[in-house]
Amino acid sequence: MATTITIKNIPENVYNLLKKRAADHHRSLNNEIITIFEKEIISQKINPEEYLKSAKEIRKKLQEKGVYLTEKKLNKAKNYGRL
Repeated sequence: MATTITIKNIPENVYNLLKKRAADHHRSLNNEIITIFEKEIISQKINPEEYLKSAKEIRKKLQEKGVYLTEKKLNKAKNYGRL
């Protein structure tokens, strides 16, 4: 069931930023606010154990294909193009 809320006393600069963001995303102001709420409230935290398990599985699959990612190679890729 959808419900309605009213937000009062929004600072003008925040309101203007919300309007710009809504326009940038081709949304109404209302839909932009709902999207922001959903991302902030519903987003799931990353489980470190699951994340590491997934990374190990990816590395294993790459190794089976003859691709070995070392710490040195990963750092070089991360820093490529940085000053």
